[in-house]
Amino acid sequence: MILDRLKRATWMRLDLLDRWLLKELLGPLLFFIALFTLLLLTGGVMFELVRQMVDKNLPITVAAQVLLFSIPRWLAFSVPIGTLMASLFVFTRLSANNELTALRSLGITTKRMISAALALSMAMTLFSFVLNDVVVPRSERYAEVSLKRGLGQAIANKNGEDIIYPRFGRRTGVAGKSADRGLLQLFYSRKFQDGEMKDVTVLDFSRAGITQMLRADRAIWNEHQAGWYFLDGQILTLMANGSSTKADFKRYLYPLDSAPQRLAGIEEDAVNMTVAEALQAQRLYEEAGSIKEARKIRVRIQEKFTVPMACLVFGLFGATLGAQPSYRSSRSFSFVLTLGIIAVYYVIGFSFSSLGVKGTLPPVLAAWLPVMLFLGAGGLLLKQASR
Repeated sequence: MILDRLKRATWMRLDLLDRWLLKELLGPLLFFIALFTLLLLTGGVMFELVRQMVDKNLPITVAAQVLLFSIPRWLAFSVPIGTLMASLFVFTRLSANNELTALRSLGITTKRMISAALALSMAMTLFSFVLNDVVVPRSERYAEVSLKRGLGQAIANKNGEDIIYPRFGRRTGVAGKSADRGLLQLFYSRKFQDGEMKDVTVLDFSRAGITQMLRADRAIWNEHQAGWYFLDGQILTLMANGSSTKADFKRYLYPLDSAPQRLAGIEEDAVNMTVAEALQAQRLYEEAGSIKEARKIRVRIQEKFTVPMACLVFGLFGATLGAQPSYRSSRSFSFVLTLGIIAVYYVIGFSFSSLGVKGTLPPVLAAWLPVMLFLGAGGLLLKQASR
């Protein structure tokens, strides 16, 4: 009861113009978001689930769970598109009905008219960020687990190939004294599967004057011992004086942290990571010397913030185009124009993102430049419409 009163009081504090425009915008916004979510969900998930039900006897209850958990990801795509469609649709209709002309006759500027649309776009930007960072990663994991369980596949661990992890630090010198700083261990595994490293090779340079090479068929991380159990392998030790020793073992505990396992478990798709997880992945890539992967994840971290900004960009363009005094258009042309704006924005965004991954542009610039360019273009369009 008290909450309802607070909401009503907050709503009544808004100007009559803003309340009217928000009421006009909310209905179409929810409709277009629901429409595009349904279309994307049908094309992206539903057909594949039907195929799994027919070919692999996936239970319909599991398919329904997967479909439900897949909604947030496609909803994240639909929110910016729905914001653009709603803004353009509403302001085009108001312009065609001469309602905006009546407002201009009262001295209300175009900037003032679209302020409610921009505020709603900002709210959609915040909603989209929370959706992408909090809900989507978890829902995608739940969808994957539900699908694998329904198909009778293994769920447990992530798989990775060609895991390379170098560990740097200060070497141990003669009589236990600290020596120079450099590469201590170089860990390589051909494959990480079902919680085990396969075909493992470790080069150990941690002691000055001694080089060790450890090779094993398998390696398993032991949390309690804080080390790796290497199974079925050999240790080759090379001394500075040229002598060497070789020993076979069935089981050997090697002191190295769990970074190789964490590196192998990094999600391939940054969409399935939260910002915190992406930052952790960046640190692991940097420690492992994976320059390209570290640069790629830095771009994706920035895109965690810029992708939701599409709501603000699209809201600005839709409201400004629809509110122009000279703009009169059919709904079919408005739809085509909307698709054109979406296509151009995402093509430019993808192009700049690729330049950032390649190292041509800094990650921050690669992610934010398309947003800044389109906001600038939208601002110029608004300035022209305000004349």
